[in-house]
Amino acid sequence: MRASFVFSEVVTGLRRNVTMTIAMILTTAVSLAMLGFGLLAVGTIDKMKANFLADVEVSVYLVNDISAGDPNCSQSACQSLRQDLQGNDGVESVVFENREQSYERFKKMFESQPELLALTGPEALPASLHVKLKNPERSQAIIQEYTGKPGVSKVDDQQKALDRVFNALNGVRNLAFGAALIMAIAALLLIANTIQVSAFTRRTEVGIMRLVGATRWYTQLPFLLEAVVAGLVGALIGIVFLVLTKVLLLDLVLTGDVFPAVGMLELLFPVAPILIAVSVIISAITGYVTLRLYVRH
Repeated sequence: MRASFVFSEVVTGLRRNVTMTIAMILTTAVSLAMLGFGLLAVGTIDKMKANFLADVEVSVYLVNDISAGDPNCSQSACQSLRQDLQGNDGVESVVFENREQSYERFKKMFESQPELLALTGPEALPASLHVKLKNPERSQAIIQEYTGKPGVSKVDDQQKALDRVFNALNGVRNLAFGAALIMAIAALLLIANTIQVSAFTRRTEVGIMRLVGATRWYTQLPFLLEAVVAGLVGALIGIVFLVLTKVLLLDLVLTGDVFPAVGMLELLFPVAPILIAVSVIISAITGYVTLRLYVRH
C-alpha cells in the first residue's frame, strides 16, 4: 500500500507539472549527452595519441654536401652519424633516405598540387636519417644531442605537429565539458524549481499526512523520486541521442584511417553507466538539498 501510494504520488507530481518536467528531462538529456561526448573524446584522443606516437620519428636532415655526394650513406661522415644513432640506447631503428627517395615521397604527398611539384626538384630536398625511438616521448633528448653535430643540417620532431593537433582536439573536448557544465547547472535549477512547485501545490495534503503521523521521509520521498525519475529519463534520452549520433554521423566521419572509430560497446560501457549514475546521484542530491532547505515542516 505504501509503495503504491508513493508511486502514484510520483506519477501525479510529474503529470501535474508536465511542462516543467519535460523541460527538466530535455535539459538533463542535453547536459548528459555533452558529457558523453566529452568522455568519448577523451577515449578517442588517447587512442589517437597511442597510435600516432607508435609511428613518431625524429628526422635528422643532412647537410647539402652529404645529400648531393653520398646517395648510399657509405662515406665516413654519414656512416659515423648513422652508427652513432644506432648505438644510442633510446633509438630503436635508423633508416637512411637519400635525395631521390625524399623526392619520390614528396611527390606522393603533394600529387594533388602540380604547381608545387613543378617548382620543386630533387636538389631542393635533403637526405635524411629517420630515427624511430623506443620511447617517442623522449624525442627532445635526441634533438638536443644531435642538433649542430657535423653533417647535420636540422633535426625535426614529428611530435611537435602532433602536439598542435592534440591541443586542438583537447580544446574541443574542453568545450564539450564546458557546455555540459552549463547545461547541468540549468538542469539543477530546473530540478530544484520543479520540486518547490510540486511541494507547494501539494502542501495541504502533505500537511494532513503529517498531522496523522506520517514521517517527514514518507511525505518527502515522492518529491525526491520525481527528481530521480526525471533525471533517469533524461539520461536514457541522452544515451539514445549519443547512439544515433554515432550511427548517423561518427561512423561516417571516424573511418579509422586518422581518427579511431567509436565502437558501440565503448559507448554503452562505460559511458552509458556513467551517465546514468551521474544523473541519478545528482538528481537525488539536488532533490534532497532542495527539500531540506524549502520544505522545513
